[in-house]
Amino acid sequence: MNFNRLSYFTFIVSMVLLLTSCDIFSTDSLIEDPPHIVSADDIYQDLDGFEGAVNGLYAVVRQEMELGGFNRLPAEIAYGNGTDVLSANSALRDDSFSRIAENWGDVNNPNDPWLERYFEWLYRIINTANSIIYQAENRENIEWNGDHNKNRILADARAMRAWAYRHLTYNFGDVPLNLDEASGETIRTDWTRTPVNEVRQQIIDDFHFAEEHIAVERNLQGRITKGAVQHYLAEMYQLMGDVQTSLQWADRVINTPEYQLITDRYGVRADQPGVPFMDMHTQGNRNRNAGNTEALWVFQFEPDVVGGGSHGHRNVHMSRYANIVVDGVSPLQVTPDRGGTGSTRASLTNYYMSLFEDSDDRGSNYALRQYFILRDAEQNAPQSADQLPPGFAYSDTLWMDWGHEVGVNEITPDNRINVRRPFSRKVEGVDPNDLMAWDAKHNVIRLRLADTYMLKAEAHYRLGDLNAAAETINVIRKRSNASEINVSDVDIDFILDERARELVWEEDRRYHLVRTGRLVERTQMYNFNGGQFITERDTIFPIPQNVIDANLTGEMPQNPGF
Repeated sequence: MNFNRLSYFTFIVSMVLLLTSCDIFSTDSLIEDPPHIVSADDIYQDLDGFEGAVNGLYAVVRQEMELGGFNRLPAEIAYGNGTDVLSANSALRDDSFSRIAENWGDVNNPNDPWLERYFEWLYRIINTANSIIYQAENRENIEWNGDHNKNRILADARAMRAWAYRHLTYNFGDVPLNLDEASGETIRTDWTRTPVNEVRQQIIDDFHFAEEHIAVERNLQGRITKGAVQHYLAEMYQLMGDVQTSLQWADRVINTPEYQLITDRYGVRADQPGVPFMDMHTQGNRNRNAGNTEALWVFQFEPDVVGGGSHGHRNVHMSRYANIVVDGVSPLQVTPDRGGTGSTRASLTNYYMSLFEDSDDRGSNYALRQYFILRDAEQNAPQSADQLPPGFAYSDTLWMDWGHEVGVNEITPDNRINVRRPFSRKVEGVDPNDLMAWDAKHNVIRLRLADTYMLKAEAHYRLGDLNAAAETINVIRKRSNASEINVSDVDIDFILDERARELVWEEDRRYHLVRTGRLVERTQMYNFNGGQFITERDTIFPIPQNVIDANLTGEMPQNPGF
C-alpha cells in the first residue's frame, strides 16, 4: 500500500470515526443530521479504505493513554490508581481519576463527567468496529486480493471490539451488547443491559475469530498480535471458570518461538549501566522490530509513524522531581536521561516499595526511581548543573521519600501532593528538545509475555498444581535475579504481589484484583489515601446517568449502591 495514501486515510478516517460514529447512548446521537465529513461510500471503496478505517479504529483505542479528551482517566483506572499498589496523589484537580481514587463514596457517582466520557469512548470503539465489520461483510465488488485480507480486517475490528467490551464488563458489569453498525436508522432508546457472562462469551467469540486470522508478527507496528489475542483468551477463560482452557491458551503464547522473555541487554543503552528487565522499557527499544521479543502489543506514539501522537503515560505517574525543595533549594534539573517531567497523579504505595529483595533488579534504581545523584554542569550538559542545597556536594545522593505515605503526610497536609515519591522508570521518555512537555511521544508497551506467565502460574495454582505454579513464577523471578520461591510460598496473594513486582504501571491491576476478589481487601489494607473509603460497591462503577436518561423507552437499571 502507498504510505502517503495510508497516512491520509489514517487522518481522515480517524476524524470521521470520532465525529460521525453514532454514540448509541448519548443524547447527541438523537440529532437528525449529524455532521458527516466523509460518507461510508467514500471510505469503504477498496482495501486501502478498509486499512485506513482500521488505523482510525486503533487511533480511538490509543486514546486510553492520551492527555486530550478525558485526561488520563482510562489508563489510571486500568493500571490501578486507587488500589493496593498505586495511591492518588495531586488529587485536587478535577481532570484526573485521582479525585475518585482518593475519596470514593459520593465522589464516585453516575454524574461524574469523566466516567461518562470513559463509557462513551468504549462504545465509540465498539461502534467503529461494528461499522468496519458490517461494511466488510456486506459490501460487494471490493477487491480484497484474497480472503486473507478481508479476514484480517475483520479480525482487527473484532479484536478491538472484544477489548472494549472487556473494559466495559470489568468496570460496569452488565452492559448493552451491540453488534450492529450504528447509523441514523439504528438509533435506539430501549437498550437493556446484557448479563455480563453473555457479553464475555461474545468477547471470547470475537477473540477466537481474531486469533485465527491475526499473525504472530504484524506488518504494521501497533496492531495487536496473535500472542496478545491468545493472552486475552487465556484471561477470559480463567475469568469464566474454565481454568484448563485458560492454561492451554497461555501455553500457546509462551510456546510461540517469536515470543521470548528479555534476558540479555539489548538496544540503545545496552552499553550503559542497567539491567535486561528495563531495556524493553527504554525509549527506542519498545517495539518488536527494535528487538523487544517480549512485547505482545505496543501502542504507537513516536513521531513520524502512521497514527503517531502523544500520551500521558509519563505525566500521570512520574514524580515532579524538579519541584523537590531541600532547605529552600530546588536541586534537580530536568534532563533527557532523567526522563522528562510528570504530574504525580498516581504514586506507588509504601506497600509496593516493600515488596522487593535487595537482589531483585525490578526494585533497583534502574527500575524504580529511588534516588538521584547530584551532578555538575559537565555531567548534566547541555542542561545546567544541579543546584546544591546546604551541606550537599556533587555526586551526593538525593533520596526520594517513601517514609511519608501519601495521605499520611504532614509535609503537605492540605493538598496531599508529595513530589518526592518514588516512581516506576518504565514511564520515562522525553523529546530532548522539549524537556518540560507534559505529553510524551514515545511508544508504550500495552501487553507483554511476562503477564502471560503470571496467568499461567495462576491457572496452575487454581488447578492445584503448586509445583508448576512455583516453577512458572520462578522463570520470571530468575530473569530479575530474585530468589526462587518454594511451593509453600504460592497462594493468590503471592501471585498478586509478583504481578505487582513485575508489571506495575503495565498490567490492568484493578481488573486482576476484581477478578480474584481482592480489590477491596487489599486496597483497604495497603492504600492509605483512599483505601479507607473504598467499599464493595466500588468494585464496579455506576452506569453514567446520561446513558440512563437517553434510554427514553426502556429501563436501564443502575448498579447497586448508586
